[in-house]
Amino acid sequence: MSVGIITGSGTYALPGLEEATGGMVETHFGSVELTTGRWHGIDVVHVSRHGKAHERLSSQVNHRANVLALRAAGAQVVLAATICGAVDPGLELGELVIFDELHFLANRLPDGSICSLYDEPGVSGRGHWIYEAPFSEPLRRALLGGAEAAGQPARDGGCYGHVDGPRFNTRTEIRVLAAGGVSAVSQTAGPETVLCGEADLPYALLGYVTDYANGVKEEATPIERLTDLMGHSTAALGATMGGALALIDPGAVAPTGSHIRWQ
Repeated sequence: MSVGIITGSGTYALPGLEEATGGMVETHFGSVELTTGRWHGIDVVHVSRHGKAHERLSSQVNHRANVLALRAAGAQVVLAATICGAVDPGLELGELVIFDELHFLANRLPDGSICSLYDEPGVSGRGHWIYEAPFSEPLRRALLGGAEAAGQPARDGGCYGHVDGPRFNTRTEIRVLAAGGVSAVSQTAGPETVLCGEADLPYALLGYVTDYANGVKEEATPIERLTDLMGHSTAALGATMGGALALIDPGAVAPTGSHIRWQ
């Protein structure tokens, strides 16, 4: 099985990737730079959302191209990582969250268009993605096992809240998200979840808490603390995702939900 890996802020390359080769993949939505290799003994295909030196802000990520490029390169499942801001005050800085629910009401891409691979009338395979939960349960279980093996504190379950960047949110906006049950927020994984669902790619999301969102605590997280934790996230996320790879059972993983399609 080939596993797609998507990383975000703070992780621009996979630590310890062997037999690494890079190249551009062309898709209907643009070109994507991918790296393939062996990681913890498993074939992987890696895409960095932001690129080297964080050249792309969250508002500039081409999510549709990323997902289609991973699929074209042979990825059969996708593990994604994000640093995030805690909306739930019970989360600890440096804690991992293996999300099981999504808050992404806008369902929009960074350019404002609808988040879907079906960009034109009549496109083959167009339809509706239907599910009870948006994330792959077998992949979530693998991530939980990877966190345990790596000795990383991790919360089993939580609602990921997608927010538009690149700015951070106001206290009022965070209160609204908290009322909706959101556990933590970041600016990239909402579109990935939806697009992987449409592409029949089982997907799971791992978060690393670097700060408390605006108004969650009386004292704001110092920017120095946030950036320090961002630096620590690379090892924690890498160890957890790397450990999860060997725990993925290819026979147990299937596309999440089902579809009503028109050809």
